[in-house]
Parts: sequence; C-alpha cells; structure tokens
Amino acid sequence: MGLPLRDAQRHTYREYRTWPEDVRYELIDGMAYAMAPPVRIHQRVMLEMARQIAGALEDSPCEVNVAPFDVRLPDGIESDDDVLTAVQPDIVVVCDPDKLDTYGCRGAPDIVIEVLSPSTAAHDQTVKLAAYERHGVKEYWLVHPADRIVTVYSWANGGYSRPAISEFEGTLTSNAVPMISIDWARIVARLPENPP
Repeated sequence: MGLPLRDAQRHTYREYRTWPEDVRYELIDGMAYAMAPPVRIHQRVMLEMARQIAGALEDSPCEVNVAPFDVRLPDGIESDDDVLTAVQPDIVVVCDPDKLDTYGCRGAPDIVIEVLSPSTAAHDQTVKLAAYERHGVKEYWLVHPADRIVTVYSWANGGYSRPAISEFEGTLTSNAVPMISIDWARIVARLPENPP
C-alpha cells in the first residue's frame, strides 16, 4: 500500500515550502506524499547509523544529515521554486559542499539511507527507488530492521546495478564513500528481541 497523496495536483518546491509543518510531505514528480510518523525502532536504528557515519566522516569534506532535511532533485537547471522532487530521506551523506545550502541539499547526494517501516516500505522500495536512480544518487541503502537485512543499490553505467543484500552481520562498507563502515552489532544491540 502506498503513502497517501495530499491531493491529485502537481506541486512545486515553492508551494511545498509554504505548507504547515504539522503534516510532513515529500514531493516526487510534483505529487505530494504524506510522510508517516516514524516508529521507535526506526528512530533507534537511524540514530545509531547516523552516529557511526558522523564519526567516520569527522575529518572529511563529507557531511551527514538526518530527516527532516530537504533533498531537492531538479530535472535540469530549473530554479528551486520550480523543482518537482523534494524528499526527506532518513539519512543523507553529501560530499560536495557546493550542493549544501540553507534548505538542505540541491542535487543527488552520495548516499541516501531509508530505514523501512511497515507503512513506508513499499513506497521506499518503488517510488523513491525510481526517483533516486533517475536523479543519479550514487548509493541507496534500504535498511529492514524487522528482517535484519540491508539492500544496497550502487550506481554503475548510468543506473543502479543489481542490489547487494546482506544480513545485519559484521560490517558493511560503502562503495560510494569508503570511509563509512557500519558495525551491525551496534545496530542489533538496539533492536528488540521480537520486532513487530
């Protein structure tokens, strides 16, 4: 089941910035999808991953940010006001400081990580996957806390190669930003014995 749409109209980032913050939305190709509130397990996994990534990037030009953090993905050279895709990934790594500004990031990040929740899993694995690939995000991680697996899509030859799927065991090193290595034991320690 997909996330609910705000309405059937196409919107721009200019409109998006005027909406009240009590309900969060993401724009993908002008369609505004209501974001589901995160559950506790989602927040625990996201926080530990962001902590490890921030430590790894400490003396580098790369920067890690967590939601809410706007990533604008223009289709060309249009102004920010006219951008039709603005998402709020759980974790974003950007190594080009020229892409960062007051609002967040303009252009494809080096890494986008989404921690899946039951209410967002289908959307993250279809609609957002297609948007990230179309806009050239170098690496897209889908972290499945309930199943204790991670799926990584890496950019190669103009699109995503076959995804690499692994369990939460040992460490996982990013191909796009090799200084990042996630220690899954630290993630698993934050998971409940019997996830919902």
